Amino acid sequence: MTIEIPAQRYSGSIGITSFGPEKAKIEIGGETAYPFHIFEGSMPNLPKIAMEVWDYDPSSEWPEAAKAPFKDVLSSPPEWAKKCVEDYGADAIVLQLKSIDPNGMNRDADEAALVAKSVVDAVDVPVIIWGTANNTKKDEEVLGKIAEFCQNCTLALGPVEAGNHKGIGAAVMGYGHAVIASSPIDVNLAKQLNILLANLGVSPNHTLIDPTTGGLGYGLEYTYSVMERIRMAALTQDDDKLQIPIINDVGNEVWKSKEAGLLPEAAPTFGDPERRAILMEICTAVIYLMAGSDIVIMRHPESVRLVRSYISLMTDGGSALGLKGIGKQLAEVKVDLASISPAPDLDFSAKDKVHAVKE
Repeated sequence: MTIEIPAQRYSGSIGITSFGPEKAKIEIGGETAYPFHIFEGSMPNLPKIAMEVWDYDPSSEWPEAAKAPFKDVLSSPPEWAKKCVEDYGADAIVLQLKSIDPNGMNRDADEAALVAKSVVDAVDVPVIIWGTANNTKKDEEVLGKIAEFCQNCTLALGPVEAGNHKGIGAAVMGYGHAVIASSPIDVNLAKQLNILLANLGVSPNHTLIDPTTGGLGYGLEYTYSVMERIRMAALTQDDDKLQIPIINDVGNEVWKSKEAGLLPEAAPTFGDPERRAILMEICTAVIYLMAGSDIVIMRHPESVRLVRSYISLMTDGGSALGLKGIGKQLAEVKVDLASISPAPDLDFSAKDKVHAVKE
């Protein structure tokens, strides 16, 4: 007996955005069905995994589990980027410009541009430049400078918001880059920003949507819902203002949460801290891939490896039974749960018990 699986047909499709050096340019988007619904449509460009690099040494801020894979390169953004590509197979590099924040180190645009150029020159994969996201004016100044300094490199620059879209949008068009349109977890605001950029002259083929990413337990469900609605509008309502690939800044959001860095002394019931944080990153990335993410930005190489395996299994099929578990670099942490468990109440008399039968 033949079983026919009902398939939905979609009136819309996701546009294709490309960026990166000519010899290593990547294309994202192009889907004609919901994420991984390859039985209903096509997914010509599989989701990409970008790995983040900070523009200064974050050793004092990161938990040990995050530092371990990069301990020899954390002070050198170009070497860090090369390690992500050559050792861990990153499809792209995201340079996080944490040091330009006016509330922090407040580095100037010229210094940021030099760091950006050093990273671009160090790798042969596309580079995404991510501003402070805390100050639209500073982001406009710095990203504009980098756009000029790294012209002809075809970077992706962001986050671009309504408050600075004109300045950064003009730099993007003038020097041939792509733009990351960032809006605060709202479908209508995401659409409005895309309209503003389009009116300015920025092509949808040079645009990515950043819906603002929440980490696991920190607003993930809101981001997921908005991404789901964006894809529904794009594919079933043929809304061309939302037919744009999506990017999610996963690693930064997950690893800054307190749960990713809690030690056994503070949270003994949370289990091994290294595995915990990696699993948090994996779960967050997989959930966003299911919502329609085209690029997930990640931090830990074990998270990257397992999420890449997930993408492969979802598109090519097969079994995950032979997949190697999380590889640890830190010492195993074992907690004696029995020793911290409350003593059992073995008094089974009816007196003063909540569930005692009243006479």
